[in-house]
Amino acid sequence: MSDHPCRKWRDRYLADGEAGLLDRSSAPRSIPHRTRDERVEAVVLLRKLRMTGAEIALCLGMALSTVSAVLLRVGLGKLSRLEPPEPPNRYERRHAGELLHVDVKKLGRIPDWGAGHRIHGNRRLQRKPTKTNAAGQRERQVGWEFVHVCVDDATRLAYVEVLTDEKAITAVGLLKRAIAFYARHGVSVAGVMTDNGSAYRDPPPAHAPLPAAHQRQGLCLSLAVPSGWAYGAIYSSSHERTAALDGWLWTYNHRRPHGALSHQPPIARLNELNNLPGSYS
Repeated sequence: MSDHPCRKWRDRYLADGEAGLLDRSSAPRSIPHRTRDERVEAVVLLRKLRMTGAEIALCLGMALSTVSAVLLRVGLGKLSRLEPPEPPNRYERRHAGELLHVDVKKLGRIPDWGAGHRIHGNRRLQRKPTKTNAAGQRERQVGWEFVHVCVDDATRLAYVEVLTDEKAITAVGLLKRAIAFYARHGVSVAGVMTDNGSAYRDPPPAHAPLPAAHQRQGLCLSLAVPSGWAYGAIYSSSHERTAALDGWLWTYNHRRPHGALSHQPPIARLNELNNLPGSYS
């Protein structure tokens, strides 16, 4: 350390004691050329008239860059900031089982030789085996796994399985097992909401009647469920990742607090709605 900073810290200590050694703000004490408050107020008033930055600069005889800096500083850099915020478009079913969200998330399969270069940092270990398909084309062998997720709208109680595909017959089998899972918790599934994927559009094979299905566009609750499990740890293989699902799902349903449930786990909300305290602890 040079002499100058040593003298600076010594003088601070002699003047203020240990308090003088604490960090201080690096902001200047004064900014002589900063836009006057009267001008800032005029810029804000003109902005509320929905004038652009260029129009305000022309009206007040100011540089456009100065007007833009003022608008950013007061939070009016975009005209959309003048609009009142839209009320949250949220809904929640009142009864457990009234609506079940069902979705599928694709996860890249972890090959037998371990994770990719983003984990071990060595691209030379990255192998890309291929095979020739029936059409005579080369395709990669690693492939995908399909995480089928079911989430009850009222309680956020979740049921998840990792399967090999997302065909209609697979989706129907998953839904029947999910209905049995919710039945064990005293929940009768009345309706199902899915996306418009082919697994949900194709007519199912001859199976027992299933709850009425409602298709919808966009994301839903179920997409957020497997993220903490799939990306929250480093796995050496797909088998290890799948084996960790049960423990993570139990924690999700029984221990993890949910902001949408007043920081309760789903099983506590289920007990609350069913008025059966302690039945599923």
